[in-house]
Amino acid sequence: MSIAELARPPIRAAKHGEKSPASIIFLFAMWAALAFAVLCLAVLLVDAFVDGATRLDSNLFTRYSSQVLPERAGARAAILGSAWVIATTALMAIPLGVAAGVYLEEFADKKSRLNRLIEINISNLAAVPAIVYGMLTAGFALAVGLERRVVLSGAIALALLILPVIIIATRESLRAVPDEIRQGSLALGATQLQTVWRQSLPAAIPGIATGSILALSRALGEAAPLLLLGGLVVVTYDPDGLMSGYTTLPIQIYNWASQPQEAFHSVASAAIIVMLALLLVMNALAVIIRNRYQNRW
Repeated sequence: MSIAELARPPIRAAKHGEKSPASIIFLFAMWAALAFAVLCLAVLLVDAFVDGATRLDSNLFTRYSSQVLPERAGARAAILGSAWVIATTALMAIPLGVAAGVYLEEFADKKSRLNRLIEINISNLAAVPAIVYGMLTAGFALAVGLERRVVLSGAIALALLILPVIIIATRESLRAVPDEIRQGSLALGATQLQTVWRQSLPAAIPGIATGSILALSRALGEAAPLLLLGGLVVVTYDPDGLMSGYTTLPIQIYNWASQPQEAFHSVASAAIIVMLALLLVMNALAVIIRNRYQNRW
């Protein structure tokens, strides 16, 4: 090291940064915006709990919707319809999303332009508004002669909605598996398919399960694509198959909240509480799976 380099003063951090006035103002504005958003959410939740607490009774779970007697209206058909649609969505989206994620991460040529184009499009599709998937499903149903107001059509729209999210979650979970595990398996004579099936994929299952549950939680709260498909707002029967008419909790809440009678607003608030409870259960399950089964490499 030369004498000039030894005489050079040490590098110091710049005086600007988090302590500069601009940074302090930006930080204050960011926290103020966050606090305002949380306050608005808290007010809405408290209002929903206050209005809906009186309607959290057996009628809400055992009776069907009514346009005449809001005091006796229930969400039985909406709860069962949501269960049918979400279960069908999971059966269609999770296997396809996991398979696509495994292929893109483990088998696809990373240097191929086609594969890179597919990866970019998947990332873009994850941010597409939900109603676009409803329009796409409506066009598909018209092309193949499928009735739009049935469970299968709604499940297709929601499966398309969450498919990019599941693919991305699968790829990120596979990337978290150390490459030494793959190399060790291949060194012992296993094929690439055997390595993925017996080593990489089992190690990535906690992350895949977490991402899939969170994606299904998003699908549970969607109403726009189902309304575009002509989802029914008043159903007085239980869905009994993929070709059955249906309604879901978001659609039923939308219908009740748009009514002028205050009694409908109360039952809508009660349905909101039920849907929030379901979402909290699903998110808590995702957190439990992640914390209990995720490997620390």
